[in-house]
Amino acid sequence: MGLGGCIILIAVGAILTFATDWDMQGVNLDLVGVIFMAVGLIGVATFTSIAKRRRVVVPQTPVVSADEPRHRGPGDGYGGY
Repeated sequence: MGLGGCIILIAVGAILTFATDWDMQGVNLDLVGVIFMAVGLIGVATFTSIAKRRRVVVPQTPVVSADEPRHRGPGDGYGGY
């Protein structure tokens, strides 16, 4: 479930809790709405913590090929200038 699904759960839960007057026998819609909102909030918290771990910047190390010497100068066996 992505961030959008979590936000939809929160919105549906809020609608069920605060904006409906339906009475269903055996089902408390206020409690169902609160559960939807809680699950949505847990999902948002989980999603953001995972996204924060993915965005850790690791400094790149320069890639040096074994075929190319780093420096050519006098006295290193390559004949100088």
